[in-house]
Amino acid sequence: MPKIVALRRYPLKSALGESLDAADVDRTGLSGDRIWACVDGGDGMVGSAKHPRRWGRLLEIGTSLHEDELTLRVGAATVRAGSEAADAALTAHLGRPVRLSRTAPADPHLHRVLPDDAGMVPEWMAGSLPGEETVSPVGGVERLGRFADYGALHIVTTGALAELSERAGAAVPAARFRPNLILDLPRDPEPGEELRLGDVVLRIDLPTPRCVIPGLGQGELPADKSVLSSLARHYRIQVPGLGRAACFGTYADVIQPGRLEVGQLLH
Repeated sequence: MPKIVALRRYPLKSALGESLDAADVDRTGLSGDRIWACVDGGDGMVGSAKHPRRWGRLLEIGTSLHEDELTLRVGAATVRAGSEAADAALTAHLGRPVRLSRTAPADPHLHRVLPDDAGMVPEWMAGSLPGEETVSPVGGVERLGRFADYGALHIVTTGALAELSERAGAAVPAARFRPNLILDLPRDPEPGEELRLGDVVLRIDLPTPRCVIPGLGQGELPADKSVLSSLARHYRIQVPGLGRAACFGTYADVIQPGRLEVGQLLH
């Protein structure tokens, strides 16, 4: 039977995530997911590894959330989010003044760099060139009250990962795509399809357009731009209402909140 094979959350935007055995989910997403962000002390932009030169080292930072207290592993230091020590550690790690925040700026935006492969540039950004620096809104702040890019949940499936790995000629870890749920399914569900997991009901919204992050080094994963080449070559599809883009995985809305658990069967 199809089931949940992994649950992950990312308490700090663009930092490493943590694996969970179970998690509550409401209409905004998994409990504790993307509730903190780094904010640039100069221009007030939200930190995102979509701009690797500015923020790529966020992908080296470990996270652990327990009873609403977030602990960060920044190099050899262990610090508590919300403390002066945490801001100082992140400032030293990133090389410029930053602060942690649970409250979004009034007009939250982030810097991003488009991938070098033209096939990775979405049609709705056709006026931009591969490798160009741009500024984008943080869509999840308005939709969800979190520092997510867009959807409440991000899902990948074992079947899609196996297909991508075959096309890429090497195993592609799910961690490169920073999903909340990995489902044991032979294919990705279609937009509009509903998934029932225990009491939780999810509705698939859109395929997930990909940025530079899957090709970056993340924790123990080395950088691998060939992943982006495979996405551009094989996974450029229509995103309803927007245009074509290189996509992998799907965004889902939470129709009925509840509790998700690894091993939970999909009905």
